[in-house]
Amino acid sequence: MSNSISILSKEEELEVVAAIKTAEANTSGEIRVHIEKSTTLKHYDRALELFEQLEMFKTEQRNGVLIYVATEDRQFVICGDQGIDAVVSDDFWDTTRDEIATHFKQGHFKEGLVAGILHAGHQLKQFFPWQKDDTNELSNELSKG
Repeated sequence: MSNSISILSKEEELEVVAAIKTAEANTSGEIRVHIEKSTTLKHYDRALELFEQLEMFKTEQRNGVLIYVATEDRQFVICGDQGIDAVVSDDFWDTTRDEIATHFKQGHFKEGLVAGILHAGHQLKQFFPWQKDDTNELSNELSKG
């Protein structure tokens, strides 16, 4: 049995994927979303485990971002690859986290993910602007556990 839980309708999932495409149109950064019910690990540790499983590190500039959501645990984590960590301040993801949390607290999951994705894309653009020869290095589809 799958560990995923549907917090998004099929239409909302398509809107989240569209937000990823929009965000990535302005940056060479790559954004993925993974949703599952729960984990027995610490949420950050689970996000790192998924980062590896989803091969988020396979970007030329090591600028992949994972937004991990554990629905039953009511937790989410944003983690970025070492290329991002090497150039941004320690509080780089705070505003993206806050953007998502504001919507999630109201039960607006799609809105939170879309807002967070677009904000992350805007943030990444500062350090990893889109280049003429950029390619989509990672899938934009939602990952579910």
